[in-house]
Amino acid sequence: MPSKYFQELRVYQLAEKLADEIWQIVESWDMFAKNTIGTQMVRSADSIGANIAEGVGRGSYQDNKRFVRMARGSLNETKHWLRRAYTRKLLTVEQIDKLKAMLQELGPQLNSYLKSIGTTS
Repeated sequence: MPSKYFQELRVYQLAEKLADEIWQIVESWDMFAKNTIGTQMVRSADSIGANIAEGVGRGSYQDNKRFVRMARGSLNETKHWLRRAYTRKLLTVEQIDKLKAMLQELGPQLNSYLKSIGTTS
């Protein structure tokens, strides 16, 4: 298995960027919104990068792929919470547009990364 550090992976860096952007947005919400939807949204977004990192450290291609699939699940969960937040008027159109651009890039990157695991370059 390659010894590439997870921090060097573009897909990880984008997951980190998305999670940090969501954190900054949620920080400004009132306590009720933070403690309900905000906590869930931050956790699911943080889980994307955490699963990528854990998969890299597992030591087998099969385990790495399993964790990337979990990262994709966390990405979908994050999309769900973003939809709920927007519907509940917690996000602006500008915030959604910025996050949507990251999401549209991250999904295909996760899929490409998954396909690349175990191939020799």
